[in-house]
Amino acid sequence: MFLTITTTGTPERPATDLGFLLHKHPEKAQRFSTSYGTAHVLYPEADDQRCTAALLLEVDAVALVRRGKGKGRGGAPDAALAQYVNDRPYAASSLLAVALSAVFSSAMRGVCNARPERAAEPLPLRIEVPSLPARGGPELVRRLFEPLGWAVTVEPVPLDVQFPEWGDSRYVRLVLESQALTLAEALRHLYVLLPVLDDAKHYWVASDEVDKLLRAGEGWLPDHPEQKLITSRYLSRRWSLTREAMERLELVRLAEADDSEVEDIDNAVEAETEAEEKPTPLAVQRRDAILAALKASGAARVLDLGCGQGQLVQALLKDPAFTEIVGVDVSMRALTIAGRRLKLDRMGERQASRVQLFQSSLAYTDSRLKAYDAAVLSEVVEHLDLPRLPALEYAVFGSARPRTVLVTTPNVEYNVRWESLPAGHVRHSDHRFEWTREEFRAWARAVAERHGYEVEFVPVGLDDPEVGPPTQMAIFEMSTAAVNVTDEKEAKAA
Repeated sequence: MFLTITTTGTPERPATDLGFLLHKHPEKAQRFSTSYGTAHVLYPEADDQRCTAALLLEVDAVALVRRGKGKGRGGAPDAALAQYVNDRPYAASSLLAVALSAVFSSAMRGVCNARPERAAEPLPLRIEVPSLPARGGPELVRRLFEPLGWAVTVEPVPLDVQFPEWGDSRYVRLVLESQALTLAEALRHLYVLLPVLDDAKHYWVASDEVDKLLRAGEGWLPDHPEQKLITSRYLSRRWSLTREAMERLELVRLAEADDSEVEDIDNAVEAETEAEEKPTPLAVQRRDAILAALKASGAARVLDLGCGQGQLVQALLKDPAFTEIVGVDVSMRALTIAGRRLKLDRMGERQASRVQLFQSSLAYTDSRLKAYDAAVLSEVVEHLDLPRLPALEYAVFGSARPRTVLVTTPNVEYNVRWESLPAGHVRHSDHRFEWTREEFRAWARAVAERHGYEVEFVPVGLDDPEVGPPTQMAIFEMSTAAVNVTDEKEAKAA
C-alpha cells in the first residue's frame, strides 16, 4: 500500500517544514512495526520549494489471517478464499488508515512543538493514492471529498488495459489537492474515508469505534452531506453503533448551531440518577423458562442431560415439587465442579436423596435414563457434530423416552444483535453449528414424528420482530397413543 503527501513552499516558509509537522526527518528513511506488517516513511524529494513524504505499508499476510476476522463464516470480506487471495497488500484500506494513525499520530492531532504556527495554518497539499478500492465508483469519491474542500482527480483503473471492453475495476487512482486545509485535517479525512470507500475493515468493529469516528470527524463530519453513509460504512453497517454515532453527531451539530457545549445540550438527565435496572442475563431467563415448562408438565423426576457445572440441577433442588433430579454429563471434570457447587459432601440426607450425578454419553443408550418424567437438553445439541445427532435422538427419544423433553439451543439469526460477537462467528468456540428458527423447527418436528411426540416452540428472551429470540426452546410431549404403549411396556417389564 502506498500514499504520498506533497507540499510546496518558499525559502522563508520551506516545504521541508512538512518533516516537522509529520515528526519524521526528511533525510532519514524510517520503519515502524504494526500489527499487520511494516510501515516505511521516506521522502522521495525534499527541498525548500517542494517536499513529498511517502508512506509505504508492507502487509504481513500471515499476521492478517491470524489476527484478523479469519474465523467462521464472516472471516473473509469477499469469499471463503479471501484470506488467501485478496487485494490487502496492494490497495489502500483500513490497514493503511490504521498505519496513518499509528505513524503520524501527533500530526493527526495537530501537535507540533517545533512549528506550532505551521501546524495550525492551511498548507498547499497534494495527496496521491495510486490504488484505492472505491465501492461506489468515482462519483462516490467526489461526493465524499469535495464537500471537505478538496479538488478531486479520480481515474478508474481498468480491469485489463489489453481488453478495454471488460470495463473498469472497483479501483481508482486518487489525487487530492487543497490550499485551505491543515495537515491534521487532511490526515483525519483519510483516516475515516479510506475504509469507508473500501467498505470493509480488517478488524472487528466494537463500540470504541464510535469514539474514534467522532474524534477523527470533529469539525467536518456533523455537517457532511454523506454523514449517514460515512457513519454506516465506517462502523461496518452495525445498526446499533451507527444509531449511537448519528445521535451523538446530531448533538454536536445542535451544540454548534447554539454556540454551546454538547454537555449543555445533553442535560435532560442528571448525572446522578437512580441506577437503571440491569437486564436479566439470558442464562437466568433460560433457566426460568425451563423451570416453568417443567412445572407446567407436572414432572417430578427430571433428567438434566448435559448438566455441565450443575446450575439447572441447583435450581431444581430449590423446588420440592421435583422429587428426583439426575445430572448427566460426559465430562467428569464438569461433574466434579457440579458436585462442589451443590455441596454434595455437606448436603443433608433428605436433600441428598433427591439428587445424583453420573457420567454418561448421549451418543449411546443408557438404561439408567429410562422411566423419568422429563428430560432437559439445555444448550447441548449444538455441541455435537451434526452426524452424531441421530445417535442422541435415539438415546433420548427412542430409548430413554421421558414423557416430556425440553430442548433449548441458540437462534443463529439473533447473533447480529450481539455487539460483542464478530460477524459470522458462533457464540461459543465449541459450538459445531447454530440453527435458524426454521432449521430448528424442521429438526424438532421430524424427531417428534419419528418417535411419537408432539412439539411446540417457545421463545426465550426478547422476541425480536426481525430476527426472533436469542434462545429457542422446543417442548416435546409424548402423544397419548405413545404414552399408552410405553405404559404397557413398563408394566410387562415389571
